[in-house]
Amino acid sequence: MEMRKGETGKSRERRRLTAGDWADAALAAMAERGLAGVAVEPIAARLGTTKGSFYWHFTNRDALVAAALERWEEICTEQIIAALDAETDPEKRLRTLLHHATTSAADDPLEVSLLATAADPRVASVLERVTERRIGYVAGLFEELGFDAQEAARLGLLAYSSYLGHTQLSHAVPQVLPTGAGRDAYLEAVVDTLLRR
Repeated sequence: MEMRKGETGKSRERRRLTAGDWADAALAAMAERGLAGVAVEPIAARLGTTKGSFYWHFTNRDALVAAALERWEEICTEQIIAALDAETDPEKRLRTLLHHATTSAADDPLEVSLLATAADPRVASVLERVTERRIGYVAGLFEELGFDAQEAARLGLLAYSSYLGHTQLSHAVPQVLPTGAGRDAYLEAVVDTLLRR
């Protein structure tokens, strides 16, 4: 392997971390221990680096928390919506969204951790923005399906409430939820109920 100009053996072995790497590691810490889990030294250890790398990208812990929350918003809302918009059928988008969202929320405790820290103003503002965006998107799907704006808004809120309830149950008492084919049938029944006129 050829060494690049200015590269030492140590730096060649370790790739340069980005602000995104730190934000992802902070999100993982939040999922495990909530907002209190975002501490520079343990995250640096997780990343196999030093605090110096942190200060290269962020001025302080609050800046890291803000970057992590923005990253969560981008990955768990905007990227999902962008991927869904490739599908032209709004009903199929709605069904796909409910299946994807409940599966990923059951596998990842981050959403529950963020909801548990909603009293923190940094988290509260992002949660409010994300919640309005998600409900608005789902309401838009109901409008595309022919519901008037008021009913679509009501159904968007109901669908999102169902998702949040499912998310909480999947972490608190997962044994009450159906699994496998039963889970798929349950989620289809949720959408069928929402679409009933």
